[in-house]
Amino acid sequence: MKINRFERGQALVMIVLAIVGLAGIAGLVVDGGNAFLDRRKAQNAADSAVLASALSRIRGGQDWTGAAVASAAENGYNNDGVKNTVVLYSPPMDGPYKGDVNYIQVIITSHVDTYFARVIGRRQITNVVEATARTKMPEVKELLNGLAVVSLAPTSNCTNKAAFWVHGEATLDITGGGVFVNSNNQTCALIQQGSGSIRINDGHAISIVGNAAVQKPQLLTPTIPTRGVPISYPPPFFMPKVGCGHQIAQVSADGISMTPGAWEDEFPPEGVRYLASGVYCLNNGININSNLEGHNVVLKVEKGEVHFGSNADMILDAPHSGDNAGLLLYLPIENTSKVVLNAGAGSSITGTILAPGSPVLIKGNSSSFGFHSQIIGYTVEADGSSNVVIVYKDEQNFDSLTMPEVQLSE
Repeated sequence: MKINRFERGQALVMIVLAIVGLAGIAGLVVDGGNAFLDRRKAQNAADSAVLASALSRIRGGQDWTGAAVASAAENGYNNDGVKNTVVLYSPPMDGPYKGDVNYIQVIITSHVDTYFARVIGRRQITNVVEATARTKMPEVKELLNGLAVVSLAPTSNCTNKAAFWVHGEATLDITGGGVFVNSNNQTCALIQQGSGSIRINDGHAISIVGNAAVQKPQLLTPTIPTRGVPISYPPPFFMPKVGCGHQIAQVSADGISMTPGAWEDEFPPEGVRYLASGVYCLNNGININSNLEGHNVVLKVEKGEVHFGSNADMILDAPHSGDNAGLLLYLPIENTSKVVLNAGAGSSITGTILAPGSPVLIKGNSSSFGFHSQIIGYTVEADGSSNVVIVYKDEQNFDSLTMPEVQLSE
């Protein structure tokens, strides 16, 4: 069989086309795979770079761009202007956070050389990736957005380690802030039993990360709790810096008053009825069973339990100014001892009660003034037979420096 030149030419063209097609397929597989891997690598580099820049910002660094470029270089993108470029914008130049100075945007452009795709005229593949991070600078503000009563425990059970338990005939009569339960327990983060009730008077919420076990829904106001957003533990604010230095507390010659400072024995000493203004650093807890008055005082309990007695009329208020303004009772997070809050009918107690590691038992308070306090404990229990008035006002309570935050955005 004789093959003419025309047929031989056709075969040559088909072979060339086949080679081009195979090169295209190879380019798709090899060069496309390389481009895909580069894109993933560039995205990781952009994420790392924007976080490095954000961390530099919240730590007070001035060269946010330098931090981003250095991080990108460590991950293979050296901003040489040929193979890749790394650019930072704050505020972002586009996207949902455009114009918001709290956000930082990093864009990496990477050029990947091809091998097989050159046959079809594609010498490079370009990847463009971006990452955005939110920075929240520390600020002095009310603790936990001004919630009136807070249980910080991130987990709990339904028996001996309840996060928030109101029972007996106790009523928490709250004005000015809500209740927050941080436990993620899906059955009983908050437990209401018997005639125990929570009454919030001005529209604030009972907010629970997990779920509630409620015997009588009508005893909760609002009746339906809202779903809360969990917070970290330890909580996201700086703890007070409270100390007494070398000052030692002294009891007056007549035994009825006391000056501030460190105290190792039972507090208050028997017979003391008046506390001078200042900070009291206590290493043997607090046990108040008789009338006690103190203005502009901070009670820091390094060790031991706290008991406010039901028969004692207490007139206690926190400092009105200075670093400790609004702080009345403070147990450092390392002190996990119990705090029992009671008071007689003539009591007025003003200022934050901060016990982040302690179980707090609100046992009662027959005073019409009650607690003008923000009450924060690891767990909270309300028991007894009285109506406990709790009023939260920011100007009467402690404000703290919040933790700086960095968040990688979607």
